[in-house]
Amino acid sequence: MGIIRDMQRVHATQTAEAQRANTAAAQQRDLIRRNADLAIAAAQQAASDAERQREQRRLYSEARTADAAAANADVRARLADLDTLLLSTLDVDDHIDLQTLKKPIAVPPFDPGPLGRPVPEPVWDRYLPPQPRGVGKILGDRLYQQQTAGARRNYEDARARWSEGEQTRRRRLAARRRAYDESKRKYEAKLVAYNAEVDRFASAVASADPASVVEYFAMVLGNSVYPDNFPQHFRLAYLPKQRHLLIEYHLPPIEVIPVVKEYRYDRVRDDLAAIPRDQAEIRRRYVEIIAQVTLRTVHEIVEADRGALVHQISFNGIVDTIDRRTGRFVRPCLVSLKTDRDTFAAIKLRRVDPVACLTYLQGVLSATPDELNGVQPVIDFDRAADRADLEGGGTEEFNVLAEIDERPNLVTMGEDAWEQTLAELFSVMGLQIGAPTRTGQGARWLATDPRPVFGGPVVVYATRGDSAGAAAAHSLAGAVVAAGATKGILVALGGVDPQAYEAVAGRPLELIDGPALVTLLAKYCGLKARIEHPEHAEA
Repeated sequence: MGIIRDMQRVHATQTAEAQRANTAAAQQRDLIRRNADLAIAAAQQAASDAERQREQRRLYSEARTADAAAANADVRARLADLDTLLLSTLDVDDHIDLQTLKKPIAVPPFDPGPLGRPVPEPVWDRYLPPQPRGVGKILGDRLYQQQTAGARRNYEDARARWSEGEQTRRRRLAARRRAYDESKRKYEAKLVAYNAEVDRFASAVASADPASVVEYFAMVLGNSVYPDNFPQHFRLAYLPKQRHLLIEYHLPPIEVIPVVKEYRYDRVRDDLAAIPRDQAEIRRRYVEIIAQVTLRTVHEIVEADRGALVHQISFNGIVDTIDRRTGRFVRPCLVSLKTDRDTFAAIKLRRVDPVACLTYLQGVLSATPDELNGVQPVIDFDRAADRADLEGGGTEEFNVLAEIDERPNLVTMGEDAWEQTLAELFSVMGLQIGAPTRTGQGARWLATDPRPVFGGPVVVYATRGDSAGAAAAHSLAGAVVAAGATKGILVALGGVDPQAYEAVAGRPLELIDGPALVTLLAKYCGLKARIEHPEHAEA
């Protein structure tokens, strides 16, 4: 049923994108960006004489202020998506009517094209020469008979060509008809087989076939459209005797929360300063995100289960990430919950506090998930999955985005492609940038900002390793001074530590973390990229 699942996922994604495009936040963000573009265009049109240079500086300042407003609008929109993770799914009917997946057996009628239009047969009257008149009549019938004989030959030749062409047309038309009939037969057979598979699958789900139950709920969770950089990777197991569905769900990393609280434009330094978000707020938001994802997932299962296939649901939320203290890949369980269908269905999710609701359901939630401090799962998924296999149940792993996501992964793309992507981005943004220099920490460029007054050399550092801390910021600042540059840019795909933002305060340095880079690529290059770390063995 992979094709059916993919069709459902694409439809759900398109619906969610259409709803998101119509939100007030998106409209406000677009308005701010248009104002920024207009201000930049006005600045570029200003003349170079003294009076208009002042006007150019004023317009440039307004453009940079508008850039800050646009960046802040992006941050607010991202936070709004995170704050409404639970509420956004309550307006969606998660049940899948499998019968709607069936395709009508409708085949376009046969179109013969030009072959269906026969060429008119030659008519003798059009070849027959006119009766002689006047002088021609005096000359007698001999000339007229010669003309008639010539016309007869032309007519016979034309009719022979017509007859041959008509036979050819009819042969080609018959061949085209046979090809159409064969194509129609195969197409109808394919649709009949597909609809029969839908019927078979629907019947298997209704009869609680374990593998089909797992597949159905995988389709349900696959339809759930999350913000960018949410993994949507999960395992499901079904115990048919207890009607118990087990879910092991990959949670988003803490990096989905913008580390920048606000952008402010400093007119004196011509710098877009990033004000870091407080670590306590990041922790609070991350705890709320984990609670919302947990409740959202259980809600989607309960709402989609109109056949009462599931009586109990267990949920373990894990995260794949790097422990910054050791540099090792870890997979802690940050939340665990076991609840029954009736208890959960009685909760009014629109009015709950997600963390408090999880506590009420006797779930366990890490108080410090930002430090990767895990909890003891209420159920061991692997043992339960083994038990499901013994009972004839179903167990399956699904990675929704890995199956359908064709966006380039910035983490795994080759070095040449990575450097080319960044070079194209900064070129579109207005920098003149040449070939990079590769170092043990990443790539470096010495670019040029061609703008008068505010331009000059720009040092660009880019790394895909661990998160950038204060040391990286100080290193960039030193390179800017050594190069006599006016500005420095640090691209850190692995994230930017709060200490780095503190280190660049008051300096002409800009820090770009992974999510910010994804946003810039989409905005300036039209490139939808992703950041997804592959599975690693512990180093």
